Amino acid sequence: MAAAAPPGPGPDMFEEIVMAEHRFHGEGYQEGYAEGRHAGAAEGRRHGARHGARVGAEIGSYLGFALTWQCLLRKCTDEKNSKKRKALDSLIGMIQKFPYEDATYEKLQEDLEKIRGKFKQVCSMLNIQSDFRVSTERSSLTF
Repeated sequence: MAAAAPPGPGPDMFEEIVMAEHRFHGEGYQEGYAEGRHAGAAEGRRHGARHGARVGAEIGSYLGFALTWQCLLRKCTDEKNSKKRKALDSLIGMIQKFPYEDATYEKLQEDLEKIRGKFKQVCSMLNIQSDFRVSTERSSLTF
């Protein structure tokens, strides 16, 4: 009787090698995707917090500015100052209605632009330059 041939590399072994490559590729993709998703979410949170802080500082500066001028003009009763007070009241009202807590508000940017425009209008009425700058180190409103 003839001796049986030793088991050699058969089609199953090559198929396992090919399938291992596909399996490792798929596993690597899934791990990379999960890691990227986690890193992206963290980066998004940091960006959102920074942007929100800038907007908050800007709006807060506008409100402080408007309230200060409202107090300064309280005793002035002539018509010219009456228009200034009305514009200040309008700016304060817009700021108070601004949806600070709702980041999903559809008209957030639009309302912010309206507040910026009203601020510039008030500054013009008061003969004050309106160049607002927020730096990463500190917030500042310069005149």
